[in-house]
Amino acid sequence: MSKDDLLKPGEAAKRSGQYERVGPRGGSTGKEITVPKGHRMPPGSTRGERFRIVDPTKNKSGRG
Repeated sequence: MSKDDLLKPGEAAKRSGQYERVGPRGGSTGKEITVPKGHRMPPGSTRGERFRIVDPTKNKSGRG
C-alpha cells in the first residue's frame, strides 16, 4: 500500500465501496464506512486519519 492509495478527509472517493479508516501511523482501526464514487470522505475522528478502499462496489455505477 502506498500513500497514494490513501484518501484524506474531504477528498472525493475515486470508487464506490467500503473504506477502512486508517490511523495516523498507517494501522488499521477496524472501522469501515460506505462511500459512493464522487462523494467526499467524512471528517476524521483523529488527526492524521486516512481512508483506504477495502471492498470496491461490484456494479458498473461504482467503477472508475
